[in-house]
Amino acid sequence: MNRDYKKRASDGFKSNNPMINGMVIGVLIGLAIALAVALYINSAPSPFKQAQPPAATTPQPAGKPAAKHNGAPGQADKPDDKKNRFTYYDILPGTEQPVTDQEIKQTPQGSKDQYFLQAGSFQNEADANNLKARLALMGIEATIQSANVPDKGVWHRVRVGPFSDIEEMNKSRTTLAQSGIQPSLIKVQEAGAPAKH
Repeated sequence: MNRDYKKRASDGFKSNNPMINGMVIGVLIGLAIALAVALYINSAPSPFKQAQPPAATTPQPAGKPAAKHNGAPGQADKPDDKKNRFTYYDILPGTEQPVTDQEIKQTPQGSKDQYFLQAGSFQNEADANNLKARLALMGIEATIQSANVPDKGVWHRVRVGPFSDIEEMNKSRTTLAQSGIQPSLIKVQEAGAPAKH
């Protein structure tokens, strides 16, 4: 029997297994897609970055010419304090006013007053929506009330309530305090009741 001792030239690395070919092609396509997604995500602005608030600029009122000072030297002119003084709660509509814990204890049993817990007040509506969403994740339903405050613009108040039951209000108040939110207690008086200032 004759043997052929001649070596045959190999055709190189040739795989005749279609499964291995498919796996290699699949891995390469997967890497290409992952690279494309990574580039897309890194090029888009991140929605989780805190937007830097614009610099707070308040319009300065036009200065009045200085009036001649007829008083004694060293005495400054005092502006009419009663005319210029106002509080946040006097500006807002309705008969809402802040309340202390002592006033709550003195509330008569048959009172129809309602209470709100104000978790925050923001000029930026997005901040108010963020707090409302944070409260929703804690299981607390909140509302946003917008109020136009003269010389200060629009403020967005995040409120929880109304509560007519003081015990229920205190439970929500405790939950907020445990989360690091110190709410203000607001009382809305029943219709026809005189507002205390």
